[in-house]
Amino acid sequence: MGKRLFWTALAGLTTTCAQAAPPPSLPAAQLDWQPWGEDAPPNALCPGRYVMPEYRLAAGETPEEVLSISDSAEYGDQGETLLRGEVVLRRGTTQLVSPKVRVNAARDTAFSEGPLALRDQGLLVRGESAQMALDSDAAQVGTAHYVLHESRLRGDAMRLARLKDGRYRLNEASFTTCAPGSDAWKLVGNEVTINRAEGYGTATHARLKVADVPVFYWPWLRFPIDDRRQSGFLWPVLGFSNGAFDYAQPYYLNLAPNYDATITPRWITDHGLLMGGQFRYLFPEDVGQIEGAYIDDDKGGGDSDNPNDPDDAFDGEDRWYVDYRHRGYFTPRLRYNLRYGAASDGRYFDDFGRNFAEADTDYLPRLAQLSYSGTTWQLDARAQGYQSLEFPLTDNDKPFYRLPSLTANARWSQDNGFYQQWRSNATRFWRDVDETEVPLSESANGTRVHLSPAVGWRGETSWGFFEPRFELLQTAYQLDYGQRETDRDESLTRTVPVSSLDSGLIFERDVELFGDAWRQTLEPRLYYAYVPERDQSEFPDFDSDERAFSYGQLWSPYRFSGSDRIGDVNKLSYGVATRFLEDDSGRQRLSLAVGQSTYFDERAIGMEGNLDIPDRESNPIGWYDATRDQSPIVTQLDWQITERWSTRYAWFYDAHRERTESTATYLRYRHPAGHVLNLGYRWQLEGFDPTGDEEDQLSYDREDYLASFAYKIGASWDLIGKFAYDNTNDRALEQLAGIQWNDCCVAVQVAWREWIEDNDTANTIEDDYTDRGIFLRFVFKGLGGVGQGADAFFEQAVPGYQPTQF
Repeated sequence: MGKRLFWTALAGLTTTCAQAAPPPSLPAAQLDWQPWGEDAPPNALCPGRYVMPEYRLAAGETPEEVLSISDSAEYGDQGETLLRGEVVLRRGTTQLVSPKVRVNAARDTAFSEGPLALRDQGLLVRGESAQMALDSDAAQVGTAHYVLHESRLRGDAMRLARLKDGRYRLNEASFTTCAPGSDAWKLVGNEVTINRAEGYGTATHARLKVADVPVFYWPWLRFPIDDRRQSGFLWPVLGFSNGAFDYAQPYYLNLAPNYDATITPRWITDHGLLMGGQFRYLFPEDVGQIEGAYIDDDKGGGDSDNPNDPDDAFDGEDRWYVDYRHRGYFTPRLRYNLRYGAASDGRYFDDFGRNFAEADTDYLPRLAQLSYSGTTWQLDARAQGYQSLEFPLTDNDKPFYRLPSLTANARWSQDNGFYQQWRSNATRFWRDVDETEVPLSESANGTRVHLSPAVGWRGETSWGFFEPRFELLQTAYQLDYGQRETDRDESLTRTVPVSSLDSGLIFERDVELFGDAWRQTLEPRLYYAYVPERDQSEFPDFDSDERAFSYGQLWSPYRFSGSDRIGDVNKLSYGVATRFLEDDSGRQRLSLAVGQSTYFDERAIGMEGNLDIPDRESNPIGWYDATRDQSPIVTQLDWQITERWSTRYAWFYDAHRERTESTATYLRYRHPAGHVLNLGYRWQLEGFDPTGDEEDQLSYDREDYLASFAYKIGASWDLIGKFAYDNTNDRALEQLAGIQWNDCCVAVQVAWREWIEDNDTANTIEDDYTDRGIFLRFVFKGLGGVGQGADAFFEQAVPGYQPTQF
């Protein structure tokens, strides 16, 4: 739950009043700095490290005992003690090394003349003069140069004082995490206080200098010196898009070790002031957070790039969102989950939720769930729904809520191979719509009870398997059509038997290829499934969708997801697979599978639920899918060519029409140093994927090319890129170019992205539009960063890439 932060009362450009400068820095050799040389660890960013040497004197018997050695010692006229030569004085964990030390007659203060070195645990201070208390931890050093070894901090000050409470106060001081000899950035303040016990520092009249050029000024600043969480201002997030300036200033509250909060005022010139916040908590058995934002009287946001949206659509509106999530458990088997999200409108996240990825927020979930996971029984009770973020939101786009949904599943197995399975669900579906404005099959609210008991036997040996299975799908509805006039029955039942027989053989042999020993398998498989047709034309459609055809569908009797549609099928699937395994480790290096289904009957049941075959003239794609005698021939290949190169290939070929229905191939390269290359090609025939509503289905043959890469130049440089091209419509779908530079104390991330927004309508490109952005992020290590991070998006855009952590 930690956050890296700084604390500022005011951010400006630079100070206007004259400021005294700290003294020049010392050479690296005088700051306990040791270059790595040949001992550098892999991917070391810094050219060396700080190493504290051993104490010159052993500790006394008590922390208060003062020990010293010197070349000479004598008493002065006032009773003081004068130590000369190489003087070493130690009290507790504090050690002073100086050519001349004077201890007053009271023996409670030592005065030193430099050049001197004052050490404590993990701390070095060099200076020209010093005064050190011998009865407390107080000390002060003039013209000081200091190092905090563990934090990799160093700096210079005209005067450094260690207070009795252990804090350090510095006058006209600097602070940086850069290696000695580098001034990539440093913080300079009139008075700096460092609290090592609490892990933070403060500064007055603080100036951030980059390459010795002032870029920020704060009258007062609080900054971290380690990874502990501290209350205070986070670095601001700045943006500029479509002529509008966007400034967000988060403030972090470290309320307790197990909960915190962030408050974020945000000013957008063409919208106004948006107030946001987040609260997080963590308990032994629970974790959760709530976040949200609110803007009063939105200015409208100016002209919209989206052709579907009128300009100033939300001018004068109050806009907001809230998202609450909580999960926990009562026992290891009994868990619960809560989630509630809501937004004022469907364009809220398009206007205010932007980040580098322009990640789509299509809906906000709502859930109250209690689940039990036992050895035999799996129980689940939930109330579930979500707010669809379509704009404008029509009744047809509103989702059904499950109020409630109760599930009970169980499985019993016997040693002789027999098993029994019980699956059951009872759900009340509801949504608030005008029943006359939606399709008849989606106009009813109601309750559905679905039971699916099954019995089977699986005989399995090392050379094959045989599994007959019988399942009975029983469904009952009680429906309410509200104001919709219909002669449909409101009480419906359906019983559908599902029979299947799955079998396969496994042959193995040892082969030698390319000088290596391999184990090859040959695995023929035969599968039969029969599901009779049942008229479902009066049945509602609460949660069903047609499944896209895949290699896995060859071995499944189900043509639809959900429980509202049970597809008829009478098919025999056959296929063969071969695998090559490394003989010494058993790791799979190559897998090749080919399969097809033969249909003995037409498939009448579609999403409409009736027994009519689609009309050949008006719906040629639907007619062909329902009447074809064979499925596409499916070929899929997964090949680990070398330790670094791998490929995947899938091909769906219609032998009757002698044409490819879909094909996709991907080539991947992974280098141990972090280099990544992804190349891809995809072709898909119109109508191949029937999932979703009509607007979600392609209205053209799709042909895409994809390339992405990441290249690491040593430990400091990362180059990334991505290009996705729609060859069918002759346009670039997405272009991305980025560079990261990371060294001992500074990191920079720059990226440019341009992409197509399709308005969630795959069936047309008429409402598509282009969006773009340039993103910049600076990180001053030990102090914080400016700008939005893009690490998560880079991982998604370039599969296999691991961004350098700043």
